[in-house]
Amino acid sequence: LVKALNELENSGELVRTRKNRYGLPEKMNLVRGKIEMHKKGFAFLLPDDDKMDDIYIHSSDLNSAMHGDRVIVRIERGHSRNDRPEGAVIRILERANTQIVGTFEAVADVGIVIPDDKRILNEILVPKDKTMGAVTGHKVIVDITEFPERGITAKGEVVRILGHKNDPGVDIVSIIYKHGIHIDFPEEVMEEVKRIPDHVREEDMEGRRDLRSETIVTIDGEDAKDLDDAIRVKRLDNGNILLGVYIADVSYYVREGTALDAEAFERATSVYLVDRVIPMLPHRLSNGICSLNKGEDRLALGIEMEIDPEGKVVSHEIFEAVIRSTERMTYTDVNKILIDKDETLRKKYAPLVEQFELMEELAAILRKKRQKRGAIDFDFKEPQIIVDEEGKPVDILIRERFVAERLIEEFMLCANETVAEHFHWLDVPFIYRIHEDPDEGKLERFFRFAATLGYVVKGTAQEIHPLELQKLLTRVKGKPEEMVISKLMLRSLKQAKYDPSSIGHFGLSTKFYTHFTAPIRRYPDLTVHRLIRKYLIEGDMSPKTIKYWKENMAEIA
Repeated sequence: LVKALNELENSGELVRTRKNRYGLPEKMNLVRGKIEMHKKGFAFLLPDDDKMDDIYIHSSDLNSAMHGDRVIVRIERGHSRNDRPEGAVIRILERANTQIVGTFEAVADVGIVIPDDKRILNEILVPKDKTMGAVTGHKVIVDITEFPERGITAKGEVVRILGHKNDPGVDIVSIIYKHGIHIDFPEEVMEEVKRIPDHVREEDMEGRRDLRSETIVTIDGEDAKDLDDAIRVKRLDNGNILLGVYIADVSYYVREGTALDAEAFERATSVYLVDRVIPMLPHRLSNGICSLNKGEDRLALGIEMEIDPEGKVVSHEIFEAVIRSTERMTYTDVNKILIDKDETLRKKYAPLVEQFELMEELAAILRKKRQKRGAIDFDFKEPQIIVDEEGKPVDILIRERFVAERLIEEFMLCANETVAEHFHWLDVPFIYRIHEDPDEGKLERFFRFAATLGYVVKGTAQEIHPLELQKLLTRVKGKPEEMVISKLMLRSLKQAKYDPSSIGHFGLSTKFYTHFTAPIRRYPDLTVHRLIRKYLIEGDMSPKTIKYWKENMAEIA
């Protein structure tokens, strides 16, 4: 009993009073959560209970808590003038930052490390014999050996020197380490990868639909090497269009219970930086056997959908396949073929031009259907920074979405929705991509701001249909205030997240949504592929299987 009570106290589930009695935090005006620091010194508590409002914490009430720490806060006042509850940290449950990236400064006989993360306001004092020879200006990684307590400065030791802050590329490396991103794969993982074949064998194709003779293409950016989706379209005799989306069958190679799978779970996603990609899976997989490279036999999970002239998916089929990509197309070339009618490219890819034009037609149908139901489309212009071989920036381009980018987007959205709906009606444990209805307070503040610029939104913050927000974006398109309206609208919405519950996606205005199309670079997609294999291909919906996934789905999400 004592052990159990101690564990509950350490996790913050119970609080021990001065009289050695135990109580539930919520019954004692106490709240558990995570500290979100502001660079000006104050902070907010993000409660574990996401139904609660954030709690404002003055800098003098932090009690040595740092950004990201899990703490218990006592609510000191009912509400402040800005309608936020206020509180004070009474206990730190778990420290978030045991290692920090920052800039080293030599001061007298000691060193000071100033954290790169502006939300970590504590400078780290480093004794002279713990500096590893770092000099002023070095970017370093420092282990915290003593946390700040009662006004005493935090102490640490330098464990790695990344280079001088002005050296090319050091800023990117600092960002990587600051966010705890793993660059190298463990030796155990690489040993497992060596045992994975680099080509598709006859036994790998057993039971799969052979689509190697079909015209199937990939369309990606020029620099993309992890090609995880391929497509084809075909007009049917009844006037409908067949859309085939074929996704690299990563789950065939990355098996549960392996070191490779554990590492992929830990990474969760590939990370795309200005000058490099840090993959979720080793390059031998992500750029090799799992990449749908031109002319190479590859294993895939396919979904083929019959779509009518109104954009409705009237039938679909999900299956294992083996494909051979006919062509590795780029967005640039497909745009030139469809928009510019480039004669040279249309001649070079003559056998594919008709299919590209049908893709454009189908994408327009799907987009019209989405817009009609109220899907919100934020058309932000994304900057692309071009760097030279030394990591120095040489140009900044605007990355825009044209016909090719939009048709791939529409096809992937359609595939994701169809897969999600399929498993929703099967009523089995699954992982969905959800987007909850907006927070009423944030949306109300956005409405007031929009009104000052002359834009009134139909509906209330309590009951708003995404179609009304989409209409507002249409009204401001091309106007000077477009960017500020779009940005503030986005900030007023909640963040999409993964969840075992199928509750729909507000921004896409759809009842069903998941992520199925990128298993090379997103772990949730890999999980979806495993579930497809387990439920559909193996036909295993046994109580044991259902129980296993039900117990693990929340953690994966």
